[in-house]
Amino acid sequence: MNRYLPVARQHFLAALASTSVVVKTISAVVVLLYLLAWAVDTSYALGVTPGYLFPPNFWVWTLVTHGLVEQHVWGVAASVGTVMACGRLLEPLWGALELLIFFAVVNVSAGVLAGLSYLLTYVATFDLDFLFAVRIYGAAGFLGGVLVALKQTMGDTTVLRVPQVRLKAAPALVLLLLALLRLSGLLDSCAPLAAYSYGALSGWVYLRFYQRHSRGRGDMSDHFAFASFFPEAVQPAVGLLAGLVHAALVKIKVCRKMVKRYDVGAPSSITISLPGTDPQDAERRRQLALKALNERLKRVEDQSAWPSMDDEEEDDDDEVRTDSQPLLPGGHDTSSSAQRTFKAAPSLLFPN
Repeated sequence: MNRYLPVARQHFLAALASTSVVVKTISAVVVLLYLLAWAVDTSYALGVTPGYLFPPNFWVWTLVTHGLVEQHVWGVAASVGTVMACGRLLEPLWGALELLIFFAVVNVSAGVLAGLSYLLTYVATFDLDFLFAVRIYGAAGFLGGVLVALKQTMGDTTVLRVPQVRLKAAPALVLLLLALLRLSGLLDSCAPLAAYSYGALSGWVYLRFYQRHSRGRGDMSDHFAFASFFPEAVQPAVGLLAGLVHAALVKIKVCRKMVKRYDVGAPSSITISLPGTDPQDAERRRQLALKALNERLKRVEDQSAWPSMDDEEEDDDDEVRTDSQPLLPGGHDTSSSAQRTFKAAPSLLFPN
């Protein structure tokens, strides 16, 4: 075990060195706040407490800082690993500024929605523990948003081969895992589960409707619809419900309507497309084709080299020598026997 630690440390430092200033800064702040937690209760001062988030206390800074707070070393590893994964997989596609915006949007939205959920739970139960005993902190919310973003960009990537699990199923599987951990008592609070759920939801809403890119705004492709996060058996029902909710949000000007574009300047007939659909799908197919091509090239390189011409000539000589050997046991030359038989054949056919 000890001999693998230097190698792991070397790979970690190399990966961290290749990331941007945004990833390095977030990772450094997470580590510093973890060290500070040994002396100060950072989850109270920097985490979201539902009773202190809303008026009259209004601790709004916790919406920004709660995603950077960790109390355990495995939480630090998960937080730094999530940020570094974004730096390796999402930042080359988005850029450092867009990654920082996504980090802020997901964490702030997850904190607000989780705090509001606990406030409504207090209204229903009048239990003050839901207001002041709950601490919402950690990378669970941002992890949900990152898995949603990876589903959008590389959802067909295989994570496990046996059983076969693709990356597009990761958001639902992690949600199920957190629910099982909570039911088994390994999680002492529902806060990570709530933060993860709202982080995934807010990340999907931002990427679906609001993210700006060179092709426009949002991603209206079918493979990124809300129903695609659920099993195929319930996707029609979820799609119908999601359509009703979207229509209601469009009426109150929260979400935009799916507008069709008409390209009348095309050389062929008029083409109709949804904004963001065709370019997103084309980019996704291009990435999959490049990945498949790289895998095939790697397999070709791993195969043994073709034999040289000298080796082929030696093989031909061996075959000739092998064919010249006698086929019958005892060392008799079958060719000479065949010649004697051929010479004797006329005397047998035409006797004197």
